[in-house]
Amino acid sequence: MFFAVAGPAAQAEVKVFRGHGMAMHGDLKYPENFKHFDYVNPDAPKGGDVRLATTGGFDSFNPFIIGGRPAAGVAQVFDTLMESSADEPFSMYCLICETIEVPEDRSWVAFYLNPKARWHDGKPITVDDVIWSFNTLFEKGAPFYRFYYGSVSKVEKVGSNGVKFVFKQGENRELPLILGQLNVLPKHYWATRDFGKATLEPPLGSGAYRIASFEANRSITLERVKDYWAKDRPVKRGTDNFDVMRYEYYRDSTVALEAFKAGRYDFRQESSAKEWATGYDTPAVRSGQIVKREIEHNRPAGMQGFVFNLRRPLFQDPNVRRALNFAFDFEWSNKTLFYGQYTRTDSFFDNSDLSSTGLPKGAELAMLDKYRDRLPKEVFESVYSNPKTDGTGNIRPNLRTANELLSKAGWRVDPQTHLLTHAKTGQVFRFEIMLVQPTFERIVLPFKQNLSRLGIEVSVRTVDSAQYQKRVDDFDFDIIVGSWGQSDSPGNEQREFWGTDAADRSGSRNVAGLKDTVIDELIEVLIAARDREALVTATHALDRALLWKFFIIPNWHIPTDRVAYWNMFGIPKVTPDRGIQFTAWWVDAATVDTVKQRQRESEPK
Repeated sequence: MFFAVAGPAAQAEVKVFRGHGMAMHGDLKYPENFKHFDYVNPDAPKGGDVRLATTGGFDSFNPFIIGGRPAAGVAQVFDTLMESSADEPFSMYCLICETIEVPEDRSWVAFYLNPKARWHDGKPITVDDVIWSFNTLFEKGAPFYRFYYGSVSKVEKVGSNGVKFVFKQGENRELPLILGQLNVLPKHYWATRDFGKATLEPPLGSGAYRIASFEANRSITLERVKDYWAKDRPVKRGTDNFDVMRYEYYRDSTVALEAFKAGRYDFRQESSAKEWATGYDTPAVRSGQIVKREIEHNRPAGMQGFVFNLRRPLFQDPNVRRALNFAFDFEWSNKTLFYGQYTRTDSFFDNSDLSSTGLPKGAELAMLDKYRDRLPKEVFESVYSNPKTDGTGNIRPNLRTANELLSKAGWRVDPQTHLLTHAKTGQVFRFEIMLVQPTFERIVLPFKQNLSRLGIEVSVRTVDSAQYQKRVDDFDFDIIVGSWGQSDSPGNEQREFWGTDAADRSGSRNVAGLKDTVIDELIEVLIAARDREALVTATHALDRALLWKFFIIPNWHIPTDRVAYWNMFGIPKVTPDRGIQFTAWWVDAATVDTVKQRQRESEPK
């Protein structure tokens, strides 16, 4: 609902919205006093134990700082001010807050807390907790938070149970929703602890789960909080149904798949096309004990690809970066390695209306025209597309194009060594591709072979997860496989992905080291978009500017979630646009005993 308040100077009426939730653009789908989201079963039974899997290791229960590797599932220990819905572009509904208040110009936001909100120790969640959480995350949390909350000028208590965030000048219409995502932490718990250090002490939280037990780098067990304060809140009805969730750690995804088929855990989301096509030929699948499904979704694909570290002098010429894309044979890889399951990614917002297509026109062209002298002419004259091949493995035409581009950048093949060498400096063209998953080696090695035909020396190195994270945080790499997920409503996070200020900040998501004032300005235009149409236009423009920088060799995507699970679950009838919501599944009492017996029989003796 809207109501009017008088301004202090001109006494002009300002429209202020106060309600149970907020949409980024347009209206909320769910009205006040709604009972539950459409994609859950509000009567889902509680109970049962579920075993899940992940790879690598962990040494911390503090997921909010840059140090340490946080344990899987630990985010479920903490609640946020608001909860997002999975069937709207970007809408949030009160969780810890009871109501949200925001003026029409979105220059501030206030949250009024639910008096029933409690920590696991029974103490109430207070405004002081919210203010302390914001300040601590901003000052001591991962660098990401300083970017995400950087437009907040002041936070203060209002009334007995309200907290108000006042924003700096400039339009950032997403910021009230971003503050709704704030993880609220217990001030009294952290008063005697160092928030800036990784720790394996199970933290105090307010969420649906708490840590029951763990073995560092091997497993963590979460138990459902039976008297969870928010279990009957509309945003939580029908979710958090498992009594126990246990995460087992495996060395890599190949080992984890074998453990799944042997009945060591219950649910798996598959990321490997090869394993999906060939890895599930097992009696349990053939008998229906394991269900293998592809579930369609309508979320943006985001971007995954081979990311150049632009901080390296070797990759600072765009002709070099573009040339290397011609050496990657996606069509052969898709046919030979991926069983034809993937589509090449041609946009940072693929699989959505946010993806740029054709040549810019209308409002988008007018927006880009302001930067015409600072953008490549191809932005206006050519439709971006990745190099293509016939899929036979013969990529000689592409390699000729790559060689021409490298020649423009001053590189020549030395007739004595047959290595690509810079004509002026004599430097040999060599670099390392760093991986964290051995399964990616089969994709990178053919790419390496194609690059060697250009005279380029490439080493491929697979490192453990701790070393990988450290080197990525410190930008100590040449090329990695990077990924950026995207939502239906991009906003502040784009600063962290591509912004100049993030490029040299350890641990940022701008791993490429991209520094471009046009992209910085387009990000701000996107953030300030006042309606959906303006947001889509700004995102198209940003997409084009990013694509023509050639700082990534795009990989591929698929418009489905590939899941396999032992047939012991109940599943809601509706799948939202964002895809499967595993927290809304439940254990089916009619099948679980049979499945658990079959799993015990499958385990190695």
